[in-house]
Amino acid sequence: MIRLENVSYTYPFQDRPAVEDVSLHVRPGEIVLCTGASGCGKSTLIRLVNGLCPHYYQGSLRGEVLMGGRPTREQSLAELSRQAGTLFQDPEQQFFALGVEEELVFALEWQGISVDRMREAADRTVRDFDLGPVLHSSIHSLSEGQKQKVGLASICMQEPKALILDEPTANLDPESTVALARKLRELRERGMAVLVADHRLYWLEGLADRVLIMEEGRIREEGGFDLLQNAALRERYGLRSVRVEDKRGVLPACPSGICESSGSSESSCCEDGEALLEVEGLSFAYRDRPPLYENASFRLPCGVTALIGPNGAGKTTLARVLAGLNRAGAGVVRLAGRTVDERERLHASGIVLQNADHQLHMRTVRQELETCLTLAGSRDFGRVDALLETFALASLADRHPQSLSGGEKQRLVIACALTKNPRLLILDEPTSGLDGSNMRRLASALKREADEGRCILLITHDLELLERIGRYALRVPFASARETDAETARGAFTTRGEQE
Repeated sequence: MIRLENVSYTYPFQDRPAVEDVSLHVRPGEIVLCTGASGCGKSTLIRLVNGLCPHYYQGSLRGEVLMGGRPTREQSLAELSRQAGTLFQDPEQQFFALGVEEELVFALEWQGISVDRMREAADRTVRDFDLGPVLHSSIHSLSEGQKQKVGLASICMQEPKALILDEPTANLDPESTVALARKLRELRERGMAVLVADHRLYWLEGLADRVLIMEEGRIREEGGFDLLQNAALRERYGLRSVRVEDKRGVLPACPSGICESSGSSESSCCEDGEALLEVEGLSFAYRDRPPLYENASFRLPCGVTALIGPNGAGKTTLARVLAGLNRAGAGVVRLAGRTVDERERLHASGIVLQNADHQLHMRTVRQELETCLTLAGSRDFGRVDALLETFALASLADRHPQSLSGGEKQRLVIACALTKNPRLLILDEPTSGLDGSNMRRLASALKREADEGRCILLITHDLELLERIGRYALRVPFASARETDAETARGAFTTRGEQE
């Protein structure tokens, strides 16, 4: 279904090929995993398969790319998209409608499918992907994980013959990742050809038929999934683990919990001093929607506190409220014992959001860091060089931030957050695009920051990261006030009704 024969591709205005002398194939009913360090060429490979290179990005293409037995040069993007559906790393790039239901049927409407067939396909897809709770929601109100689900669902609605997935688990909670694996197994049995580019490997064990490892635009290794069992090979190419233990249930719980909704101010989270961050009576609701949480009180110590919970529970909203980006409906927030408003919290905290593109604005990587440093009122430009080295960005210092890979952008925004030396550091899915080497680099950096007494709130679904920093982390299970499952909600924010 998918075939590349001795393919090399160079982007416009670039001297070196992004992909060089690559040959591969994906048959119907086969799942092929492509992995490698950030910037190895995986995203370009995907653009070659779906025709964006060279149809959209232009550039120079040598060799032959075939989809369904025909060269992609001879097919339009419209023809290619009917055969192969692509889920991008950032699903916002492929949405056309404002609502979830409208997005699901958008392509079918343009293809002239009858209303009855559309309704039948939509009902089936909503059931398959458990989209009932968000079916009538705005796309922009969804979490990043929910957006990925909607993006994949809208592709499957069109019943393509091939499926191309770019980092599909980057923002999914572990349970949704298991559901995705189950769905891909079902699609493989139906005869679909599936090409997956991902850094996370564990969920594909027993699912991927073949594995390709890329480095510097070339396929360096190829074989069955057993290839990845070789620890030395994974280390050489900067790959992640193939076996990951779920540490969520064994991390020590934050002593005061994150849900002291009674407002009690008993023991502090810090054994040797007051908690750095204290919240009392916090409430928040989006306009015309039920509260995400009400009258919540909690304390965070210095060190790492992991905030965990399912996609759409409201973790990102909490991060934005604590950092001063969203205004709470009610409540008091204190830093080091002093009440601080939104503006003061924004000045004292560093926050890394899930979509790195929203936080990059300058012409070069170095300018991004220098601007953050200047806005923080510092002239210590030596710190910029140190952070470039810490996050392996020194060689990219003069590159435009939007020319970086997803993982490189992720490392850059984390470095930007640290330039201001914040007292409170909030990281929302910081490893979503990181390979094994850079995930381990981030884990080491978090340990250093924790040892120096920084308060870090880590929102993550990354089981491998939790495994790495387990000794440093407290666990904060989280569910929104709309959560009805008692087991999931235990230890999480509770509504006033539940308190009663």
